[in-house]
Amino acid sequence: MTSPRQRSIEVRVPASTANLGAGFDCLGLALEMYLTARATVQIRPGSRTLARTRGIGGSASLPKSPEQNLIFRAMHYTAEKEGFQLPVVRLAVKNEIPMAGGLGSSAAAAVAGTALAYATAGRPLSRENALRYASEIEGHADNAAAALHGGLVVTYARMDGWVGAMRLAWPKMIRVIAVTPSMELPTKKSRAVLPAQVSRQDAVHNLQRSALFIAAIETRRYDLIWDAMQDRLHQHYRQKLIPGLTEALTMPQMPGLLGLALSGAGPSVIALATAGFDEIGRAIAARFEDAGVTTTIRFLEVAQDGISILENRPRRR
Repeated sequence: MTSPRQRSIEVRVPASTANLGAGFDCLGLALEMYLTARATVQIRPGSRTLARTRGIGGSASLPKSPEQNLIFRAMHYTAEKEGFQLPVVRLAVKNEIPMAGGLGSSAAAAVAGTALAYATAGRPLSRENALRYASEIEGHADNAAAALHGGLVVTYARMDGWVGAMRLAWPKMIRVIAVTPSMELPTKKSRAVLPAQVSRQDAVHNLQRSALFIAAIETRRYDLIWDAMQDRLHQHYRQKLIPGLTEALTMPQMPGLLGLALSGAGPSVIALATAGFDEIGRAIAARFEDAGVTTTIRFLEVAQDGISILENRPRRR
């Protein structure tokens, strides 16, 4: 059992998909697939900070070395920004989110670390600051905002570095099919292929469709989602990095399929659908398999809630 003085804090953070086609670096959607991290504050003299991990990725992606672990790095980054000292902790991580798959694994780790920093220091979580710190670690706010708030989020940044997010309810009838090719694509590599400048025509195209996506969700005009998810800013440039992506994104509409997009920086492709889930998943996977790439198909609900925090839970014997 955990002693009365040995606090244990557990956070549960959802996966996420970002961009949703045209909403580059501003739209995010939380998904019911989770990273769970428990930090137990150590009170014995001479205790060392340690981590153990299980689930997808294992120690290769969430290493045991505190210096290499993104959750620990986020904890220290937050403590440095807030000016407080972190206690020594033992960290236990269970991860369901594929690494470098475009489903918000690094954002979940950054958000988990930021929240654990506040909790282990005995401070209430500031969601505004947590979003800013996680965004600074990530380089963009859309996945982190979805992980913090749940549902559909629209994010924005001011010139002074402040980051904001607006949460919108997601219709429960629309589910997400995520098809993940058996390859990792780090966000840094995926962003490196994007041009420094885009044409005004392409920028206007994406502005129109980002606004249309929000309007379609809010007014339940699901027939508009297919057009609303058409992108000109990033997906075309990333196709050369992912065999089969071109064919997956140019699939014809089929019953129940509302729209298709590259999930975040990839390589996963997401489909929004109301029916025909198995058929849609298999059709997307077939495009990758024709290019010689195996896939994992996941059928996911949207996580209506973001991060959850539980404190002083006893450890199992």
